[in-house]
Amino acid sequence: MTSRRRRTRTTLTSTTLLLVVALGWWALSASGVFTTRGDEPTAATPDASTRTTVTEAAEPSRASRPSVTQTPGDDDGSAPAAAEARTTLATLPVKGSAPATGYDRVGDFGTAWLDVDHNGCDTRDDVLARDLSDVVRAGPCRVVTGELLSPYTGAPVHFVRGERTSTLVQIDHVVALENAWRTGAQQLPQERREALANDPRNLLAVDQHSNAQKRSSDAATWLPASKAFRCTYVERQIAVKAAYDLWVVPAERSAMERVLAAC
Repeated sequence: MTSRRRRTRTTLTSTTLLLVVALGWWALSASGVFTTRGDEPTAATPDASTRTTVTEAAEPSRASRPSVTQTPGDDDGSAPAAAEARTTLATLPVKGSAPATGYDRVGDFGTAWLDVDHNGCDTRDDVLARDLSDVVRAGPCRVVTGELLSPYTGAPVHFVRGERTSTLVQIDHVVALENAWRTGAQQLPQERREALANDPRNLLAVDQHSNAQKRSSDAATWLPASKAFRCTYVERQIAVKAAYDLWVVPAERSAMERVLAAC
């Protein structure tokens, strides 16, 4: 009888210990002290790579963020483009501004707008079709409606062709024609001047207010209100002046250098 009681107590004690161990293991697992990697229990200590992954997942990557909208055909104002523009600017002659005496927009640069690329459409419609979105045409060329995001302000403009509405969207010469005339275009043959006036690199669809405000200004006296577009604007001016053998005046060159230094 005594032997049987001892065996019973021993069994109860073993069972109790097993229950305690099991309950303890369950409590530790629930608290996250141990995790299971396959069948092997290991200490769950968050490492640096785990924390980094969580942080990166919480913030979208730079590549996935929307970029500033660019005008079709433009570069992105990147450092390589700015560096190339600085190199080109250094090659442009620096002179004083020639007098505008005798300047005649039509006589010197041809009727607006010519079809210099011989595609059957005049230059204005070509630029509108390039720079506007949601374009609706009447026939193969004539743009009648569209949406412009003006590169000079970043503001949207709804274009509707009409006697009172067409002027809300205007085609700007990045290097103004009078400025070109005063910085070397007087020496160009008529054919080259007409090419300059209709060169897509020198043309942008913009809002009416910006175009009226700019008039014939160079970079020293006018820059786009949108600072995000200034690099591209100046890079274009330099490229056009280089292509047509034009020069820059001292203040203009200094202004271009300041803009490019921030690109």
